Amino acid sequence: MGAASLDPMDGHGPGAPGASGALWVVALGGNALLRRGQRGTYEEQVANLAASAKQLAGLVARGDRLVIVHGNGPQVGNLLIQQEGAAGQVPPMPLHACVAMTQGLLGFMLQQALDRELARRGLHPRTAVLITRVRVRPDDPAFAQPSKPVGPFYREEVARSLARERGWHVAEDAGRGWRRRVASPDPLAIAELDVIAQLVAAGVTVVAVGGGGIPCTGDGGVEAVIDKDLAAARLAVDLGAAGLFILTDVPHVALDWGTPRQRSLERVTAAELAAYRDAGHFAAGSMGPKVEAVLRFVEATGRRAAIGPLERAADVVDGRAGTQVLPATAATVA
Repeated sequence: MGAASLDPMDGHGPGAPGASGALWVVALGGNALLRRGQRGTYEEQVANLAASAKQLAGLVARGDRLVIVHGNGPQVGNLLIQQEGAAGQVPPMPLHACVAMTQGLLGFMLQQALDRELARRGLHPRTAVLITRVRVRPDDPAFAQPSKPVGPFYREEVARSLARERGWHVAEDAGRGWRRRVASPDPLAIAELDVIAQLVAAGVTVVAVGGGGIPCTGDGGVEAVIDKDLAAARLAVDLGAAGLFILTDVPHVALDWGTPRQRSLERVTAAELAAYRDAGHFAAGSMGPKVEAVLRFVEATGRRAAIGPLERAADVVDGRAGTQVLPATAATVA
């Protein structure tokens, strides 16, 4: 079979890695790596990724082409704690370097899990992990108002001392202590987009833009964290993907979440979902970025996106589970 085209296709290929089926960008939520109540040991994360790989390998096995984006929030936080604890012996690395370090580690772990699962199915894995930079604007308004909490909790006096010493922004976090806050700028462009496209065209399943990508301007890495789902949307639009699917630990997007009026959204147009967003239904620290990501993709491409449970990945991709977000003119799931 020749190299797969990057033009999206409606059907599925003949069920082997490298088949010219539909190209999906799949964003994995935190539950793919770390479950609630877990300490975050290597063994725990390997076990979690083995379960996730079964879902993803099922898509690859039927001929779908995947570019996989994963989060890294807890892992970056843990790495920052390790760096602070050893700061007297080993100089701490800047935040963007920690993003790169966790990109490499988590990408390796996910690749290993995928390769094992594909081999178990009698397939010959063709996977690649790409350390990925994401361009941001140096004048992005987020730099003037750092809002993303990262790293360990400190007592107020310690946090303020570190802020003076290192030029950090710090703030109290939900009554649990003081934390460093960093900017979360909007993803402007994927620096390695052409490399990702070449790998996909060659039939490779790609893991890229981990943790939202390493934030960079023309001067190099910057102290920021890019939202993983918004970066996945940028990647999906620029790759010309047939769909964007955010796989997480909830069955649907919900309105009036956590109240007696809570209700699930199963099928919704982008215009309807945008109206719910504008009405304040989706919290900035949880479902908000996911909703914004799928809206950006659908509005830019006129193609379908969805948010749904990781354990039903194929059903989410095929339109049978999760919240399916459709173009305004769509009457059925494409």
